[in-house]
Amino acid sequence: MATLLQPPRDLLARPMSDLRISVTDRCNFRCTFCMPADRTYHFVPKPEILSFEEVTRLARLFIELGVEKIRLTGGEPLLRSELEHLIASLAGLDGLKDLALTTNAYLLPKKAQALRDAGLQRVTVSLHSLDPEIFGRLSGLGIELERVLDGIRAAARAGLEPVKLNVVVMQDVNDHEVVDLARFGRDHGCVVRFIEYMDVGTVNAWDPTKVVSAEEIVDRIDGVFPVEPCDKVHPGDVARRYRYRDGGGEIGVIPSVTQPFCGDCSRIRLSAEGKLYTCLFAATGYDIRSELRNGASDDALREILHTLWGGRSDRYSEERTAALQSGRFVPAEKVEMFRIGG
Repeated sequence: MATLLQPPRDLLARPMSDLRISVTDRCNFRCTFCMPADRTYHFVPKPEILSFEEVTRLARLFIELGVEKIRLTGGEPLLRSELEHLIASLAGLDGLKDLALTTNAYLLPKKAQALRDAGLQRVTVSLHSLDPEIFGRLSGLGIELERVLDGIRAAARAGLEPVKLNVVVMQDVNDHEVVDLARFGRDHGCVVRFIEYMDVGTVNAWDPTKVVSAEEIVDRIDGVFPVEPCDKVHPGDVARRYRYRDGGGEIGVIPSVTQPFCGDCSRIRLSAEGKLYTCLFAATGYDIRSELRNGASDDALREILHTLWGGRSDRYSEERTAALQSGRFVPAEKVEMFRIGG
């Protein structure tokens, strides 16, 4: 008989309700703030990547422990062959309420309908500029903007809505496009989420002077399209939501640097090679793949997951903000974002 465990709370009484699964650490972009093109990367060999069956087994156990939302990430998740098979397996799990995917949209024109048919509910697309030259520069490889816009349109046609657009805003890089990106969202029925530039990983040469605050972003948009705050849909949501006063949709801002939200964080991350991370900014993860491949029972795995979350005390963003304010900030070693998703 299976061991019955109550959904765990961490040391700060935070629940575990969101699971982010990276299905690959490979990407066909080289975005400057995530995976700069000026260096060589060593990717996880295929035999070391979790199989779809292993991912689904862990996801089922996470759901039994309280997870309600799963998001597939990368790298670029659409580079994982036959991803729709994994989506179909996850979509069939009892208790899962939300199944989404974050993508750069380059492969969405050909994949969107198959993903929807398999059971995917929503997509979030990274779109950091509407200027073809700036977009190509930010992508690191001169990627054509129009290909990504085609992917956004394909997602909408397939019913993967509302399509969300993630925009990392950087001073003197793309901050002048904030209103234009908000307008694009209004015109195309997309929810744009503006993200403060963060020190994810160690390769992006983070400069805090490049951070444009969420407050300033909202003020700029409000000056053209008046907005008002609205409530979170889920307690653990990281975006602060605002709706247009004229009914033209909504935007979100993610103020990780200036207004950190660690107190509500309910996310755990599973990397492609089977490591569990309890924080986006963690340096090390727990090797759950070894447990899986050494024959651990479901009861044993549940106990590991329960204990891992129960011992969690991560609050990196709050600690970073305090260090910045006091002048004591020192960059620390962290896992690269392309290995665990955003």
